Amino acid sequence: MRAEADVVARFYSAAQVGDGEGILAVLHPEFEARTAPGLPCGAGGAFRGPRETLVRVWGAVFAEFDTAPYAETWHETTDGVVVVTGHYRGSVRATGREYEAEFVHLWRVTDGLISWLHQYTDTALWHEALGAELSGRGERGVAESGR
Repeated sequence: MRAEADVVARFYSAAQVGDGEGILAVLHPEFEARTAPGLPCGAGGAFRGPRETLVRVWGAVFAEFDTAPYAETWHETTDGVVVVTGHYRGSVRATGREYEAEFVHLWRVTDGLISWLHQYTDTALWHEALGAELSGRGERGVAESGR
C-alpha cells in the first residue's frame, strides 16, 4: 500500500508550493471531495471532479489564505484508505494574521490517482483568523446551502 501513500504525499508537496497543475496531476478524473462544513470562502461541502475542487476549494482558500497542509502522521487501513493527520499553517492574505488548524484527511487512491478525500478541520480557527470583517465573504447562508 506504500504506492497509495506516495501519491497522497505528492498532493501535499504540490499544495505546499501552490502548484495547481501538480495537484491536478495526482487527482483521478472522477475525484470526489467532502470538505468540512463551514470552511470559509465557500469551500465547505461536496465537490465532484478535479477542476471543480481545485477552483472551488483550494483556489478559493488560497485566494484568501497563504496556507498549506503539513502532514504529521500517516496511517493506512486494511481497506486501502490513507489517513493523514496534521496542521494547516499560514496567514490571511489581507491582514497577515497567522493561524494554525488541525486536520484529518481520509484519502482513497484508485488506478494510481487520488479518487476521494474526506477532510475534517476546525473551521472556527479559520474564521477567527479571517476576523469578522472578512469571515462572511464568499459564504453561503444556512438556508441557501440546505443545512
